[in-house]
Formats: sequence, structure tokens, C-alpha cells
Amino acid sequence: MTPPAAKPTANNLEAFFMPFTANRQFKKNPRMLVKAKGVHYWTPEGRKIIDGTAGLWCVNAGHGRAEIKAAIAQQLDEMDYAPSFQMGHPKAFELAARHAALLPGDLNHAFYCNSGSEAVDSALKIALAYHRARGEGTRTRFVGRERGYHGVGFGGISVGGMVNNRKWFGAMLPGVDHLPHTHLPKNAFSKGQPEHGAELADELERIVGLHDASNIAAVIVEPCAGSAGYLPPPKGYLERLRQICDRHGILLIFDEVITGFGRLGTAFAADKFGVIPDLMTVAKGISNATVPMGGVFVRKTVFDGLMNGPENAIDLFHGYTYSAHPLACAAASAVLDIYRDENLFERAAELSPYWEDGVHSLKGLPNVTDIRNLGLAAGIDLAPQGPLGTRGYAAFTKAFELGLMVRQSGDAIAMSPPLVIEKAQIDEIIDITAKTIKAVA
Repeated sequence: MTPPAAKPTANNLEAFFMPFTANRQFKKNPRMLVKAKGVHYWTPEGRKIIDGTAGLWCVNAGHGRAEIKAAIAQQLDEMDYAPSFQMGHPKAFELAARHAALLPGDLNHAFYCNSGSEAVDSALKIALAYHRARGEGTRTRFVGRERGYHGVGFGGISVGGMVNNRKWFGAMLPGVDHLPHTHLPKNAFSKGQPEHGAELADELERIVGLHDASNIAAVIVEPCAGSAGYLPPPKGYLERLRQICDRHGILLIFDEVITGFGRLGTAFAADKFGVIPDLMTVAKGISNATVPMGGVFVRKTVFDGLMNGPENAIDLFHGYTYSAHPLACAAASAVLDIYRDENLFERAAELSPYWEDGVHSLKGLPNVTDIRNLGLAAGIDLAPQGPLGTRGYAAFTKAFELGLMVRQSGDAIAMSPPLVIEKAQIDEIIDITAKTIKAVA
């Protein structure tokens, strides 16, 4: 008789099914983090790792902020949890008002959730509900973009355009089209927004011609595509998308999960580009990643369009147990204080030229085929070596060995340091990146 399999023990890596990870490979040679402060992590052995990615694009104000910890602890003492269905608590309304004051134009309502993935699915549902409430219930189609990343819900992977996130799961939302991506060879080594590609927005006109505008609910794009290796938009591209959407009564959704809260040197990409979407999804920097939180910021016209039923009727049949969780609201409010008091958005804008010079100094190193940057973020393409992602993974692991955390996407590496980064630490990031690229040549 075969003996029963042994149960994993507490000091065993087996039980945790890791997300977006080659589990077997990782567990043979794990990369563990046990402490974080400022712009650094530490390993169990005491090695110091500079955080070149702000965690996962999310720890904008740096790690270990005492102000956020204090706000969470105070809220936990007062009240650990309150529902948001037909009930409320003051912190949620205070936070929404603060976010509305920070947002451009008439983006002045906030719907809260727990992650970027939930924010995207919420935004898609708000778009559908809005059109239905206006008597245009045939508007059910969505338009995403190739190489776009909008989280891992079925809505997000349907409008997203990253192959591996889609191919395994089959069941997508029906009625989704995709715009072409904007990663053009002739834009290689652009500093800031690339010159070429605004005309790619005109593909939306073709899609409208194919389905008719009366059947299209919304277009969703990341202002800067993040998970695909960081792709800033061509000059004029987002403006053209806005114009086409306006012409046909289509809602425009900006997925600002990465660009929101200072990454581009402004509060939001909408401020940077002067283009106001109808819906904006956020997460990550909203709470500095201390307590999971996401949200959808909604223009007044969209919100008002959903307020057309009887006063005692539920306006949107959607929400989450942890929508506007008190601890998340307390954390997010403390984060806004830090952003304001330390002028972190302005600081990011001031550091961006120095960052740009640093990352573009890597041009000419072996196998570097493209470098892109905008704000405090950058993507570096490396020439493939064997199966897709082989060289990118080698760069990711070598950088960690040398004391730097970067993100890998195929054979691209992406970096997005905390907004509290110092120039000397930028120099360190660039130096380690150069050593990494040479080591994997």
C-alpha cells in the first residue's frame, strides 16, 4: 500500500502556489525578501537589494512609512471593518472627496475596490450600465489594445492583449476588438513620447465602421503600457483616441493602475497628456501597497447617467465585500498626505530628466535593441537568445544577484523606482543594470 503523501511543513516552500511564477524553478533556488525600508529590500542573508520597481510599480512613497502604519493602526483601534452596501463610514467619503479634488476636469466620483483587476472589471460594468441607463443597451462591445495589460479578471484578460494571459483560459467576453500596439521599430531609443504612431488610433474608426458606434460601449487603454515592457504613447495618440470616442459617443477608459499617483511627474497620466477619460482605473500607488485597494474614478456625466431611476433603487448592482475597507481608506488618505507634504509628484518630474539620461546611457551595450522612458519608468529591450524570455529572465536573476530588483516581460526589463529615489541611487541602478546587461550578453 502506498503511504500517504507527507503534508508540507511550515518551513517548506511547497504549499504556496505562487502567482505568475515558474514554481518549480523558483523553489529550487528561491529569491526571498524579508525586510523593506525606503528604496531597499533585504534578503534573509542580509543582502541589500535596491528596489528598481517600487515593488510591483506600487510603492511610490517608499517602503516602511511610519505615517501610513500609524493611520492603519489608529483605524484598526477605532473600527476594523464596515460594509459599504447600504451603509457607510466617514473615511470612505473623506477619501473620495480628496481624490475628486486631485483629479482633472469633472472626474469627481470614486468607486472603490481591492485591486487593479477588480477596478478594470468594475469600469467595464459601469460603462455597460451607463449606456443601458441612457437607453443605448446595444452598446456592449469593448475595444482594448494589443500588448495591453488590464489585470487578470475575465474582463481584464478579454480587453487585454498579452498572449500568455489569454491563451490558457478560452472563455473571453464576447464582442471585444483590439487596436494595434504602438511599439514601432522606427521609434527605437525615443526619449519621452515617441514621434511616430499617432495614426494608429485611427484603427478605431475602422472598428466603428465594422460594428457601428451604436454597438460599442468603451475603449480601454493604458496611457503608458506597463507590463508589456513600458511603452509610452506616441505624440498625439491619446488625443486622437479621445476625439474619435467623442465623435461616436464611446466612453474612453484610462487604465492608470501604473501611471496614477505620480509615476509620470503629475498626479495622473490624464494630467500629463491633457486628455480626460470618462473612467479611470487606479490601484497600486493609491495605498502605497500597504493595504490592497483599487478604484474607478468616474466623470460626472457618467455618474449622473446612472442616477436616473427611483431614489430607493440600487444604482449599480456591483461591488465587493471589501469596497472602501476602512483600513484601506485610512492608508490611502495617509498616502495622499505624504504625496502632498513631500511634493512627490513634482519631485518625480524634477528627477525624470536625470533618470532619462541614465537609462539612455545604456544604449550601445551588448544586445540592447531599444530603450524607452517617460517619467520615472523605463523599458529596455534585449535581443532574444533561444526561446522567448530566456535572456530577459537571465537579466532579471543576474540583477537580483548584483543587488537590484527589476521586472521582466519576455526579453524586456522594466524599471520604475519609488518616487523618493535619490540621484545617487539612480546612479546605482544604472550601474548595476549595465553590469547585468554585459553579464547576459
